[in-house]
Amino acid sequence: MTDTLQEMLDRVATADLVDAMGRLHRHRAHILDLVTPTPERRLFGPAVTISYFPTCEVTLDPKQYNFGRLFLDAVGEEPQGQVLVLAGNGHPDTSLGGGTKLSRVHNMMLAGVLADGRLRDFDRLAGFDFATYCRGEATKWGGDVVTPFQANVPVIVQGVGIWPGDYIHADSSGAVVIPAGQVREVLEGAVAVVNEDAGYLEEIEKEVPGLSPRDER
Repeated sequence: MTDTLQEMLDRVATADLVDAMGRLHRHRAHILDLVTPTPERRLFGPAVTISYFPTCEVTLDPKQYNFGRLFLDAVGEEPQGQVLVLAGNGHPDTSLGGGTKLSRVHNMMLAGVLADGRLRDFDRLAGFDFATYCRGEATKWGGDVVTPFQANVPVIVQGVGIWPGDYIHADSSGAVVIPAGQVREVLEGAVAVVNEDAGYLEEIEKEVPGLSPRDER
């Protein structure tokens, strides 16, 4: 019987998925140094994106370029289970949102948020049902620095390209981006990595002092 995606997901971690991606692709797929108010929560789902741009009210009318409108454009008519990716585009220490704006993520039952910037109100975010991963907690509003600009466009987070529809997996160790058409293949590869590691552990337990161990991968 073929395992479901959830059954495979329950057996793997981000590191296993990164190993599996490395067997299929040469490009960087992992994102490091993320912070979360709920490290016990895992984030997984297809990406929808909001790309930010340096604030200028003359060229970016706040009536059009605002989080509420861009959020609805990004999530579409079936938001449940999606991962909202916020791309700060060179502003990792700027707040891209907080508990009030991101309450929409909870209300529309998205899987969570991956932000290439800081977020405010960690205590409030921890009280919602979704998972949150970002560059750290902020205290200052960031709207005077960056403005939500485009919805559902390709974005770059820490050098990793993310297309709308790509799958995001994040846990306390970091995140990985999986091409939409290869989710099952990568998950199966990650399960294989876990099984291989279990075999290596058994061999290591049998090692005897004075004898050379087999080469490790």
